Amino acid sequence: MVKEMRFDSNPLSLYKNKHNHVFVKFAVSFVLLGLAFRLFVSDSIRFSSVNFESQQTQIHVEEANTGPPVPSAPPINPLSADFHPNETHISSNQGKMDPDPSGPIYSNVTCHAIEGHQNCMRNGRPDSGYLYWRWNPRDCELPRFNPERFLNFMRNKWWAFIGDSISRNHVQSLLCILSQVEQAVEVYHDEEYRSKRWQFPSYNFTLSVVWTPFLLKAEVFEDINGVSSSEIRLYLDELDTKWTEQYKNFDYVVIAGGKWFLKTAIYHENNTVKGCHYCPGKNLTELGFDYAYRKALQLVLSFVTRLDQKAFVFLRTTTPDHFENGEWFSGGTCNRSVPFKEGEVEMRDIDCTMRDIELEEFGKATGIGAEKGVTLKLLDTTSLSLLRPDGHPGPYRQFQPFAKDKNAKVQNDCLHWCLPGPIDSWNDLLMEMMVDGING
Repeated sequence: MVKEMRFDSNPLSLYKNKHNHVFVKFAVSFVLLGLAFRLFVSDSIRFSSVNFESQQTQIHVEEANTGPPVPSAPPINPLSADFHPNETHISSNQGKMDPDPSGPIYSNVTCHAIEGHQNCMRNGRPDSGYLYWRWNPRDCELPRFNPERFLNFMRNKWWAFIGDSISRNHVQSLLCILSQVEQAVEVYHDEEYRSKRWQFPSYNFTLSVVWTPFLLKAEVFEDINGVSSSEIRLYLDELDTKWTEQYKNFDYVVIAGGKWFLKTAIYHENNTVKGCHYCPGKNLTELGFDYAYRKALQLVLSFVTRLDQKAFVFLRTTTPDHFENGEWFSGGTCNRSVPFKEGEVEMRDIDCTMRDIELEEFGKATGIGAEKGVTLKLLDTTSLSLLRPDGHPGPYRQFQPFAKDKNAKVQNDCLHWCLPGPIDSWNDLLMEMMVDGING
């Protein structure tokens, strides 16, 4: 979960001079160094921080150091067109941020599911203006999430979010919204509190988050601090059984890939080493992260469209971040307090590449899904999220970071989202698409 960054007068604009190939190669190499380092912290980062309420406020390291930049990056093809396969999604490209005087329906006081590093108000964030904006489609108003109606739809159902820590961030937003009707009961968590399961007893509704950052079988060699002793081994023709073995239980699923694919990895296919993403000195073919990401989505979408289990499936698009003036390790921050206006920011090339792959593979899968009776929708949150540089924890991922020294230098989280915050709009969109799918 990382991004591409340049340090010029406008740090949110990348690769202005597309014709200077030498410069581009250098810039891309430098960028991927930042991307690799950012992965060290992006998935609920385990930093040395204030120990506030123990595990809830600690940002866990789930990333590995990935070494120097890639000498030459794979070609990048930014996506410019909206995608409308049989109205299977609402594009966040076609929307805007509107002032919202009413604000969120929950707070960090009324919701007890907020993890410490996303509890921005409790951690001392001084401004609250970011709570009073809401995304709407251009030509209509998106209905607000109705938690009571949602829970009534979900009687005797099971909903799962499958992915990395952004999926966990997303499910916590949903838990907070639903808690205004009924408090969820946590019934399971794994050893590291990455995968969890809750129940809403009055509705016999089960909600899960399954932590699987690659969606594929992977061997990750990290110590407790997230430092790698070897490259990741990623099996491009095997899905992670952590989620596939549970899939038969799920009625609704939100699946998302992520920037873990930017990490150094050795790729395996057909019981042999196929190549890698950045592995100098290994004498292996450099295939690039986009090769692995496309393979993963093809395998995932094939799995969910060909099973007898007819779950209602959402594929969520990639999530941009908003580090400016550096990376997480070099003083990068996200201090903006208002959303971007349309046209003020451009999507980074790596985000364009990942979203391009998502749209292409989703488009191929919709026909198969329709034939098999599987409801498949694209939850396109990328552009919506791009407009919200104001919604990240920044330095307030830890409790009162400036209490002892107002000039303290602290690492920022400009990837995950404050709760309440902009990610709540994802659930407005999710419910509207779900209701439309049920009624359709």
